[in-house]
Amino acid sequence: MADESTQQLEVLAPVAQAQPEQPAPKPIVPGLMGKKLGMTRLFREDGKSVTVTVIEVGPCYVIQVRKEANGQRSIQLGFAATKEKSLTKPVLGHLKKAKVAAVRYVRELRLPQQMEMNVEVGQALSADAFTPGEFVDVTGTSIGKGFQGGVKRWHWKGGKATHGSTQHRAPGSIGSTTTPGRTIRGHHLPGHMGHAQVTVQNLEVIKIDAQEHLLVVKGAVPGPANGLVIIRHAVKRRKAKKAPPPPKAKQGGGVAKAKGKVKKQ
Repeated sequence: MADESTQQLEVLAPVAQAQPEQPAPKPIVPGLMGKKLGMTRLFREDGKSVTVTVIEVGPCYVIQVRKEANGQRSIQLGFAATKEKSLTKPVLGHLKKAKVAAVRYVRELRLPQQMEMNVEVGQALSADAFTPGEFVDVTGTSIGKGFQGGVKRWHWKGGKATHGSTQHRAPGSIGSTTTPGRTIRGHHLPGHMGHAQVTVQNLEVIKIDAQEHLLVVKGAVPGPANGLVIIRHAVKRRKAKKAPPPPKAKQGGGVAKAKGKVKKQ
């Protein structure tokens, strides 16, 4: 009898349901590093084609969170795994202190005054730090073009192509006579083109794949394929234009007339 009562109690006992795991809070950081993979296009729900750039964002590791004496704060991130023999011993010691594996790139990003981070040293960050629909600024190194002439570098019009002209792409005169007697600083001349830091602002985030560490943004991103880029939250996003106010009514009940001259028929 005792065994039967025990079995009945086990049947009547409520089954403890496993509570669903709460999702981790979204990391709040000023930006992340990534690698430009290439360009393609996607189709929106309305069927319109959108040219996009695919960026491999992360995993980025938090190496250090700094706070200067003047109150300025910054975060140091590492990206792209590499071999330990490729790094110097001081850099390896700095990474081991944060319990981070060897990384190829280490960059420091400054925090805005109103931003409060929720990340810890050694934490891995991915593309889920951004949200589809938001706008970002992407910084990269443009493709180097080497030494180029003024027509390609500065979009000169060039000389005549016919009628006996012997000047087609040459610079021509670059200064005045006795006054001022020198070439003005900043004059556009042939020289090294490209391989410079470029920032493209207000690119819309179209899609995010946190598992594959992919971030898809609308438009072009500076730099070649597999080049390093830094993605930050947009700081100069223009607000939507407000609709014009309705015309004011006169005291007599009529509507104010539009200003401007009326053409006679």
